[in-house]
Formats: sequence, C-alpha cells, structure tokens
Amino acid sequence: MTSPVELRGARRQYGAVTALAGVDLRIDAGEFFVLLGPSGSGKTTCLRLIAGFESPDAGEVLLGGRPMTGVPPYRRPVNTVFQDYALFPHLNVLDNVAYGLMVRGIARQARLEAARDALAMVRLPDIGDRKPAQLSGGQRQRVALARALVTRPEVLLLDEPLGALDLKLREQMQIELKSLQHALGITFVFVTHDQGEALSMADRIAVFNHGQLIQVATPDEIYHRPNSRFVADFVGSSNLLPPAWVQARRGQAVWASLRPEAIRLVETGGSPARVTGASFLGAGTRVQVLMDDLPLQVLLPGNVAVPAPDSIVRIDWPAEQLHLMTAD
Repeated sequence: MTSPVELRGARRQYGAVTALAGVDLRIDAGEFFVLLGPSGSGKTTCLRLIAGFESPDAGEVLLGGRPMTGVPPYRRPVNTVFQDYALFPHLNVLDNVAYGLMVRGIARQARLEAARDALAMVRLPDIGDRKPAQLSGGQRQRVALARALVTRPEVLLLDEPLGALDLKLREQMQIELKSLQHALGITFVFVTHDQGEALSMADRIAVFNHGQLIQVATPDEIYHRPNSRFVADFVGSSNLLPPAWVQARRGQAVWASLRPEAIRLVETGGSPARVTGASFLGAGTRVQVLMDDLPLQVLLPGNVAVPAPDSIVRIDWPAEQLHLMTAD
C-alpha cells in the first residue's frame, strides 16, 4: 500500500549544523503520527520538509508515493496548522476559513458554504462574523484547524498547535483533535516536545534527537520498551540502571530502564533501600531512595503511606518491568 508520507534518506544541513541526518520514515494512511523531541532535535525540520517549506540537501520526500522534489507547498496534498495560527486579522472568521478555497478559484457562495461546514466540524458554527481578535485562544486554534481542513488535504501537518494554550484547554483540545482525526480518517502529522501530549494522542511516535531518528513505535512501546537511555529519560521519567548493575543481576552488560510506578514497597524479600526524600504529586507521591548506592525514584499511589526520611524500606518490582535496552 502506498504511504501518504515517506522520507528516504532525508538530510538537511544549516551550515555546520545537521538538522536532519539521513532520516528514513514511513507514515501510514489514517495515522495520528507524532514527531517528538526536544528543541533542535529535527522534528520541525522534518515537518517543514514534508510541507515543502524546506528542501532536503539529500534524499527525498514522497507524498502518496509521488516524489516532491521541486513541488511547491501549495501544490502538495497537505495543509499546515501553525502554533501562532496565522489568521488574517482584517478578515472575519468565515473568510479566514474560506481563504484557501478562494486561492483555488472556488466560487464565493460555494467556498462560504464549505467554510460554514468546516466551522461546524470544529464546533464553532456561530462565530463566522467575528474577527480573530474577538476570539479566545482555543477558538482561534479551532478556526485555524477549520481553515486547514476545509480544502480536504490528504495529510494535515500540525506544528505544536497547542503550545500557546493553558493546561486545561490543551488537554481538552488533545481529546477533540484525536476524536476529529478519527472521524475524518485523515493522516495527521503532529509535532510536539510534550511527552504527555504525544503519549495521549499518537497511534505511533517518532522520537528525534540531534537530527537523528532514535525510535519509532507505539506509545506503549515507547514508554515501556524504550530502545535507549535518551528515549527512556525523555519520555516520562525512568530509573536508568547502569550496565555493571544489570550484568550482576541479569548477566548482560547493557543499560536498563525501570519506571518509578513499577517499583513497590514490600514487607519481606526485595532489596533494602534508604529513603532520601519525597515529593507530593496529588494522585501519588514520588519517593527518592538509595539502593546499593544507586538513586531510584519510586511512585507510590495516594493510598500508600509515605515512609519517613532516612527510614529503611524494602523495594521490589516484577522482573518483566526491568527493560533491557538495545542501545546506549
């Protein structure tokens, strides 16, 4: 089956800086695909290559199986939603949403009708006469989404579109975006540096760092079976256990990842550890302990008593929760 988005050896250089280092990536039809990484990791450069705002120095980008070399952004079967929304302040909401159809030469009545349908799709049917300045941040985000969807692109690119929203609204929009993507069946390619956002929305995640594609997997695999210390540490929080410690217990000199919530306090058995601190998190408490001179974090549920500082506890975890990683 032809992939809607594919990168083959895509490389992008800015002077001495390698923004993208020979990336191979294939995105399936109808996926909610997230490009995740810290600032400068290459995720936004990857999105800009797909959109056509940048051209690869080597390799190629294919959309729907068709090479995009030399094809300008407006001739690609994609649309982009930006973090700043890029709405025209002098146009009302309806004309903002209809703008892409106007550029394509669609008659005014037809494009306004399509714009009304798009606004209804994002649950803003009654604000067509307002100007962008009269909207809340969440409303502007939805208008930008409607404008991108009105042309029915094969792929929708979203460049950190929720970054300017407060936490509650961002969480609400995460649910709505995922629901909308599922209903439309359009391929979404979503850029973010927020690990929680990626885990909650993606069908698959591509993790980037220093221009390299580090791991591509489902959210469950990324979280529970990271392939490297970088992924384990960047996605959520994890206890990273050094090769010497792992070799003494599992016979393999590799790094291992152990999530804090996998560790439990036990009455007998396990290993002794000294409590060095605790942080209340609302639904639970993060406890810092020292085991064999190795600092660990333990996430206790809210119904478990928090041990006193400097007390000695015993900790244990299911053997399968200690994940051995294939790369450093």
